[in-house]
Amino acid sequence: MSFIFIILVIFGYVISFAFDPGFFFIIMIISIIFSLSYILISYHNSDKIAVASVGAKKASRNEHKQFYQLIEGLTIASGMPMPKLYVMKSSQINAFASGRDPQHAVICVTTGCLEKLDKRELEAVLAHELGHIASYDMRYMTIVTVMVGMIAIISQIFLRSLWFRSSGDNDKAKIVFILIGIALAILAPIAVHFIQLAISRKREFTADASAVKFTRYPDGLIKALKKIKNDSVQPEKKINKAIAPLFFANPFKGIGSTHPPIDKRISTLERM
Repeated sequence: MSFIFIILVIFGYVISFAFDPGFFFIIMIISIIFSLSYILISYHNSDKIAVASVGAKKASRNEHKQFYQLIEGLTIASGMPMPKLYVMKSSQINAFASGRDPQHAVICVTTGCLEKLDKRELEAVLAHELGHIASYDMRYMTIVTVMVGMIAIISQIFLRSLWFRSSGDNDKAKIVFILIGIALAILAPIAVHFIQLAISRKREFTADASAVKFTRYPDGLIKALKKIKNDSVQPEKKINKAIAPLFFANPFKGIGSTHPPIDKRISTLERM
């Protein structure tokens, strides 16, 4: 996060030389207002946004009895509040958690997860998601996402604002800074995106450890991961890439590195 902040400061510094101070001030004010609005909306509605984006429906206590029973057992054992439960239609074995804190959390599983995993495997996956909630990973990832989004927004504003520059402005120093600014506008979002992925991968290992702590049975998570590895279901198309880091496993089957390699997760669990 410190590295992302440094990129933002350097980017702003370069833009301040490329444009008149007054114009730069207006750009930054618009960016900050937009970013703060985005932060507030995303923070308070992260659970609703995530659930709505995948078309999930609220789980039925009668239809998804085992789902409710396992979550109730895990929350009692861990002392955590009961999250809201949702089910999304997908043949993939997957799940995700969202929400700003344990009191406003949701856990969503795919129909494939409920159909293909046995009781111990499903319990392990749910414990993993509770691990994310207990560690406040959703809040952490929201902050990182907002910072990444802010840099992307400023980059786009800078690139689009070049169209409004006067063609008669031939100040060589400004032209140099404009070229540097263009390079940063293109490269900065890519750099911070990789930082976001690295953070997401690290949090997955932590949630795996929490799952073992809650269930006292690493084999359940190991077997679930092996089933996901051998699952031949095609990559999801309806899932927004922005929420891919929330899922138990990468829903795009290797497109992007939102999660650590499954083999590495299995080998780590086998040493527990």
